[in-house]
Amino acid sequence: MILLGLLLVLLAGGAVALVLTEESSRYILFGYTFELNHLEMFLAGAVTMAVLALGLWMLGSGSRRTARHRRKLRSARAEASDQVARLEDEKRDLERRLEREHRAGDRLVAGGSDNP
Repeated sequence: MILLGLLLVLLAGGAVALVLTEESSRYILFGYTFELNHLEMFLAGAVTMAVLALGLWMLGSGSRRTARHRRKLRSARAEASDQVARLEDEKRDLERRLEREHRAGDRLVAGGSDNP
């Protein structure tokens, strides 16, 4: 959408440049000659402005959509990172608990073997 908007803005800019570079109301475009009266020239300008406005709207809309998408991705990555950190903390706690239980079991076995 951004690319299409940029293309429309460039097209409108090209039309304005064509009008500014010609000295008369006779325009040659792709081998065709156009000679416009005042009303036709006004309508061509109105169409050019509409194309420019549409292109700018598409650029803005596409940029907002891209920014919104990137914000969602950033948020999802942060959530995933937080979840991984929580799981790693939980894993460390379980490993410590298992190590303590293993030591307590070794003490019971060691204490039980001394008293036959």
